[in-house]
Amino acid sequence: MKVGYKTQTQQENQPSTEISENISEVRNTYLKKEKFLIWHIEGGLGKNVAATSLIPFLYQKYEDRKIIIVASYPEMFLNIPLLYRVYRVGMTSYFWENYINGKDTLIFRQEPYFQSDHITRKKHLIYNWADLLELDIKGYVPLPNLTLNFVQKQYLQNWSRNKPICLIQTNGGPLENQKNYYSWTRDLPIDLSIYITEPLVNDYHIIQVTRPGSPQIPGAEVITRHMSAFELFSLVLASSKRILIDSCLQHAAAALGLPSHVLWIGTSPENFGYSIHHNYKSLPPKNTPKLIDSYLFDYSFDGVVHECPYHDIQEFFDLEELKKIYS
Repeated sequence: MKVGYKTQTQQENQPSTEISENISEVRNTYLKKEKFLIWHIEGGLGKNVAATSLIPFLYQKYEDRKIIIVASYPEMFLNIPLLYRVYRVGMTSYFWENYINGKDTLIFRQEPYFQSDHITRKKHLIYNWADLLELDIKGYVPLPNLTLNFVQKQYLQNWSRNKPICLIQTNGGPLENQKNYYSWTRDLPIDLSIYITEPLVNDYHIIQVTRPGSPQIPGAEVITRHMSAFELFSLVLASSKRILIDSCLQHAAAALGLPSHVLWIGTSPENFGYSIHHNYKSLPPKNTPKLIDSYLFDYSFDGVVHECPYHDIQEFFDLEELKKIYS
């Protein structure tokens, strides 16, 4: 037999070009009938957790569409059965071809932080998102929702201690690549953290969540290592008391139905908080600082050092009010 020569039987088994084109046409016709909705979510872990609160509303309004999430923390959405597909930002191979080109698709990629009602603190983050998604959620701020699968629930075994756990998050944001070890707009001063936890050491095992290089509470078990989101959230589930800041753990505690004590400094519970928590707002500054570097917001998450209006830890909060943490 000559090299490259095909017998009649081999030739008959080869799909014809016409058949291949028909298959492709049928596939494309089917895909064109499908209707999609793409919601693009960027930002930190807490923001992604907050976004889960709107999935049931999205599903109800756009019930004829398959919902696709593109998120910076896709693992927050993987256990939600109402969703069709979940992608990580930047990992969207063949996305345009599969979901946009010639398809009936709605795309939502707006930033709720830059909406007027968010900047002017008239609406909660979730309300602003709902406006962008054209959802009606008037009357209350819905709680986020986190569902742990079987393996994720096993992380709880890592947090067995001799005393009930008091969890305190003193420093938030990404573990790496932050300019300062301490951001005054949302992190707790170490002296204040020690003051708050000192009356609890006899009854609780104190676990501090912070960033590498940030001050540590003496005698506390300190968590600075990188963990998966659900490992971190299992610590929230394992704790008996929670003292948190405006960061991912207060969103997670709300999603898990666990009331917590949340301290707010440069940000506001009206923008990012939940009524399930006991929220402590910082005292108004005695002197109004010159906010030379503030653009659309009064204070940034980075906490520009020269704009800090406080001079002593007693100026941050009403220390008498903080005693409610112990009740």
